[in-house]
Amino acid sequence: MDTQRKKIKIAVNGGIHFGAKLTAKQLLVIAKYMDDQDELELTTFQQLYIDIFDDKKDEIISEFEQVGLRCYPVGKFVKSLRTCNFCKGEEEEGMPVAKELNERIAGIPVPFTLKPAYTGCPVGCGEPLINDIGIMKVKNHYDLYIGGKSKGKDAETGSLLMTNLEPEDLYSAVEKIIEFYQQQAKKRETFHKFVNRLGHEAILEEMNK
Repeated sequence: MDTQRKKIKIAVNGGIHFGAKLTAKQLLVIAKYMDDQDELELTTFQQLYIDIFDDKKDEIISEFEQVGLRCYPVGKFVKSLRTCNFCKGEEEEGMPVAKELNERIAGIPVPFTLKPAYTGCPVGCGEPLINDIGIMKVKNHYDLYIGGKSKGKDAETGSLLMTNLEPEDLYSAVEKIIEFYQQQAKKRETFHKFVNRLGHEAILEEMNK
């Protein structure tokens, strides 16, 4: 390959499921655009980072999508939704809701990379309490957490913002939170710092407008 051509990094996964899964066909298509010495980076958010040529971006992404891969921008965007690693069944644990939420928010530009996570039950293996925005399915409704942080000496669990939400209310609340973050955050302010600076009352007030 021509090393002088500009490359960009994209994030790829097999879509929103319980656990991170790829088929052999998907792996073969990814490998088609890699040299022998190239490496794939597996992130904690169930994504693979791959470098592709910028002038072939649309063509490559189209080929990826034809085999069921999902492609997302890398950087200051909302990441694709992290989900549980295993479960009993997608209908029982609300996976259609997770998929719909991901469609609505993944890839939205934000002041600093924002990490949302979903879990289908209070076991919490999707780690909603240590990510920026966390959704937990409890029986037939959804609880919404914000402000979790998994790393650093100031690491802390997220706190409950809203409870007992129907799916449409959940979508609306998460979209409003992200929009509020876009509008009111300082330059490169992480979501964790944003939540601590404004406080829950201000965020809830925005939700109720």
